[in-house]
Amino acid sequence: MGHKIKVAVCTLNQWALDFTGNLERILASIQLAKEAGARYRTGPELEVTGYSCEDHFYESDTLLHSWEVLAQLLANSSTRGILIDVGMPVMHRNVTYNCRVTFYNGQVLLIRPKMMMCDDGNYRETRWFTAWTKVRTLEDFALPRIITEITGQTTVPIGDGVIATKDTVLGYEICEELWNPHSSHIDMALDGVEIIVNGSGSYMELRKAFVAVELIRSATLKSGGCYMFSNLRGCDGQRVYFNGCSCIAVNGKMVARTAQYAIEEVEIATAVVDLEDIRIYRNLIRSRTLHGAAVPRYPRVQLDFTLSNPGEEECTPSTPAFTWQYHTPEEEISLGPACWLWDYLRRSGIWQGGYFLPLSGGVDSSSSATLVYSMCRLVVNAIQKGDETALANIRRVVGDSSYVPSDPTEMCNRVLVTCYMGSENSSEETKNRAKKLSSQIGSYHLNISIDMAVKAVLGIFSTVTGFFPKFKVRGGTARENLALQNVQARIRMVLAYLFAQLMLWVRERPGGLLVLGSANVDEALRGYMTKYDCSSADVNPIGGISKTDLKSFLGYAAEKFNLPVLAGILSAPPTAELEPLKDGQLAQTDEQDMGMSYAELSVYGRLRKPGACGPYSMFMKLVHEWGTDKNLSPEEVAKKVKFFFTMYSINRHKMTTLTPSYHAEVYSPDDNRFDHRPFLYNVRWNWQFNAIDEAVHRLNKVGFRPGNKTGSNDVDTPAGKKGKPVLGGGGGSLSKADLASGRSNLGIQVKAAPESGVTLDLDGFNKKRKTMDTVEGETVASL
Repeated sequence: MGHKIKVAVCTLNQWALDFTGNLERILASIQLAKEAGARYRTGPELEVTGYSCEDHFYESDTLLHSWEVLAQLLANSSTRGILIDVGMPVMHRNVTYNCRVTFYNGQVLLIRPKMMMCDDGNYRETRWFTAWTKVRTLEDFALPRIITEITGQTTVPIGDGVIATKDTVLGYEICEELWNPHSSHIDMALDGVEIIVNGSGSYMELRKAFVAVELIRSATLKSGGCYMFSNLRGCDGQRVYFNGCSCIAVNGKMVARTAQYAIEEVEIATAVVDLEDIRIYRNLIRSRTLHGAAVPRYPRVQLDFTLSNPGEEECTPSTPAFTWQYHTPEEEISLGPACWLWDYLRRSGIWQGGYFLPLSGGVDSSSSATLVYSMCRLVVNAIQKGDETALANIRRVVGDSSYVPSDPTEMCNRVLVTCYMGSENSSEETKNRAKKLSSQIGSYHLNISIDMAVKAVLGIFSTVTGFFPKFKVRGGTARENLALQNVQARIRMVLAYLFAQLMLWVRERPGGLLVLGSANVDEALRGYMTKYDCSSADVNPIGGISKTDLKSFLGYAAEKFNLPVLAGILSAPPTAELEPLKDGQLAQTDEQDMGMSYAELSVYGRLRKPGACGPYSMFMKLVHEWGTDKNLSPEEVAKKVKFFFTMYSINRHKMTTLTPSYHAEVYSPDDNRFDHRPFLYNVRWNWQFNAIDEAVHRLNKVGFRPGNKTGSNDVDTPAGKKGKPVLGGGGGSLSKADLASGRSNLGIQVKAAPESGVTLDLDGFNKKRKTMDTVEGETVASL
């Protein structure tokens, strides 16, 4: 009996519904595996169709074309002499399953359906697929005629079974089954299955790569065996980026892997595994052998084939283990969105020749520009290594069949047009920073003024109404001030699309440009953007990344990419530059406008999602955390929490039009798939905010001090003296007397006004409303 086997996992950059391209990449991976000497090849989840087909999985066409692809694989001579499985949807008895289909030498061996669907995060698998629930059960599956004509088979097994070769046994779990607390690999390993195979469609989130790696490593550490994990890579038509990291683990140690971020469409990793090492490892775990002797058996599909190669195994050493090196968050930001942008650009049809970016000279737009430059670096590097696919793609994008990029800066000039859209409210500092950055990355740069367009639009309004809006600093109201800011922002969006459509015409090149957005995840969460401004674009590479992480990324890029101008951009205060300058200097900053810091926004975001905190729960967590770390009183924490939820709910409607963004953060407010919530809220949050008020009252009554479990009725006043609780009174709930006394330190004050209603003070937004009505004295503007 042979002991050593050579197996291959592969990472494929598939594309939803691109059956031709998907087939070509599957065949390429099989050929690479055979050339490497592997006798078994496995691939990612749903590699035949692409993972993100979504409601196309309902269509019979999708199922039909999947079988047609499989028919070509079965008939292709390159698939002979190697055991193969592929991922595809299969309908059995009018139920669609997400399956692995295993075949050898033109014969289908087993169809193994997925047994645990994933419905969290961006996943919605139970919308299209049903989990196979018949544990350790096989049924007959009637093959389509197009398969029968090739194989001569009419039925094959479908269900929860394993494959027994002449020298080992292999079984499957598909993606979520690994994450599930009762993973399939446990029972299979106890039943003597030595090779566990997982085809996955796992997407990236910042700081999350270790999760899958540790699950795979720990699966074999606890149960022994060889775990083969294959994952997709790239943008296959959605907001997520599948992040590769296909790998092979043996007895708790990693022995092979593919890259996490790369633009190569096909990559394999192989390992030589000694089966005797698995058997010895398992036999030494005596508690495992006790369970293994009693565990129910899996039905086995017998295959007259060996994964080992008796003529060569004595000359082949086992693949040594290595320590997994993870990317830093800054590296992840520099690579992931850049790869995603490349996939989006090259797959956007024959008429897209690059990107157009309104470049303000601030952190956000500079991050988007730097990511395009990073994309150019990756493409040039791949071409220099001989990647013919990347070369063909860039030639098509730039419309030049003989083009070979000489360096990233030269390529960036071809594929990125940046434009500083200045106004009378813009400073020379931001204008110069934008120009310097464009020079250092090589983009084709424009410098325009939008004042003429702004005046024309305002002229129409004034002609019709006879009113002339003014900025607040010039005597205008808050509504006028906001409207004057919004009209500038929206004109920039209109101009961006005009220039994007025509700049390649000006440069005597075919096609148009995709407009890039540059709003970060924190601003989206807070709603600190104008609806249909420059945040409205075709795609946004930073829409899922926090301001804090973007600053860290720019600091990294300044050194890594030799872009010294980024240091000056980082030191400048973030500003929208939509209000008049004061003595030629900035008078408007983002954090002052928002009423909260970007660091606070990240905390709010993580507590809201994935922490699943409403206003009351968020307050109860932050009253301890910020009370200790920031020395904030319960009143001050309540004020901050209430103000966040008020602004969040007022602006939630903006998420319905949010530009498709690269998904990277667990607290993304993306309304499309990731964050399902209403966009019309009761912004007063009456019940929830009253619960916070009552909690503040109780905390003060017992003399709450952060870090202490108990306290006295005497508390320290701001002056450091002892006194009565700020909110006084007896009992756990707020009385009418409490309401009448008011809480001057709360962010949203509730004062008694028996007949006229309730007045809410939102840090300068004074609004008078009836208690339970929607009647307002003045509408809270959408910022």
